[in-house]
Amino acid sequence: MRLIGIVYSVNDPAGAGAAARLVRLGFRRADCRAVECWSRPGVTVAGFDEDVIEFDFLDDAMPEAEYFIVLSRHSSQAGVKSYTVHHTGNFGGEALYGGRPGELGIANPAVAFSLLRELVKRAEARGRLEEYRVSYEATHHGPTSLKKPLTFVEIGSSQTEWADEVNHEILAESVAGLLESGPAECRPAIGIGGGHYPWKHTEYSLRERVCFGHLLPKYAIEYLSAEVLEQMIGRTYGSVELIVVEKKSTRLEHRVMIESFAASKGLEVVYI
Repeated sequence: MRLIGIVYSVNDPAGAGAAARLVRLGFRRADCRAVECWSRPGVTVAGFDEDVIEFDFLDDAMPEAEYFIVLSRHSSQAGVKSYTVHHTGNFGGEALYGGRPGELGIANPAVAFSLLRELVKRAEARGRLEEYRVSYEATHHGPTSLKKPLTFVEIGSSQTEWADEVNHEILAESVAGLLESGPAECRPAIGIGGGHYPWKHTEYSLRERVCFGHLLPKYAIEYLSAEVLEQMIGRTYGSVELIVVEKKSTRLEHRVMIESFAASKGLEVVYI
C-alpha cells in the first residue's frame, strides 16, 4: 500500500507545532524508527532529533514511503512573514546547508503545487493573506541524496511566526487537504530566474495550473548549463512538460541555450 511520510524535527517549533495539529485529525500513536510517531492508513507522521536539512536518512527510516513532506520553519533576514513550499538541492560547488555540492533532491511538482494552493486557501480563510506571503522558494539546502521525492512546506520567518498556533493550524490543514484530495492535476515544469521567492513563477503557477519542481534563481544563474537543466528534469518525480523563464533574469546566451536544450527534449519554453 502506498505510504506518505510526513516528517519534522522535534526541535523545530514550527514543524513540531504543525505536526501536533495534524495528528489530531485521525492519527494514532505508532512505533517507527523516530523519536515520536503517529499513523493512519497510508500516512505516517514522524518526528526526528536531527535538523531537517540533515534528513538524509529518511530512505532507511521510512523505506515504505512513496514520498516525503517536511514540516519546517523558514528563516529570512528580511523578516518576511510567509508560508512557502520548495524542493531541495545545491546548484553550486558548495553545500553549506546540507546535502551534497552540485546535487539536487527529487522534486515533486504536483505535491508542491497542491500544498501551495492549500496554503493560499487556508491563509485566506484565516485572514492572513494581507500579512503573509504564500510562495514557492527557489531550490536550496539539503537533503539531496534521497531516493524518494521530498517537498518542504514552511512557516516564515522568525520565532514569533514559528510559535504561532494559527500558523500551525494553517500548515496542518494544508497538508490534510492534500492528503484528502491527492495531488492536483497540473502541468509539471522547471523554472529559471526570479529571486529566492520567485513571485512571477508563483503567480503563473496558480493562474495557469503549472506546477514547479526545481527552480533555479537569478542568484544561481552562473550555474545554468545543459547539464544542470538535465539534472533538474531527471531529478523530478514524473515528467516535465515545460521550462518557465523569467526573461529579465536571463541574458541572450542563457535563452539560446535553454531553447536549444528544450528543443532537443521536446519541451515548451514560456517566458514570464
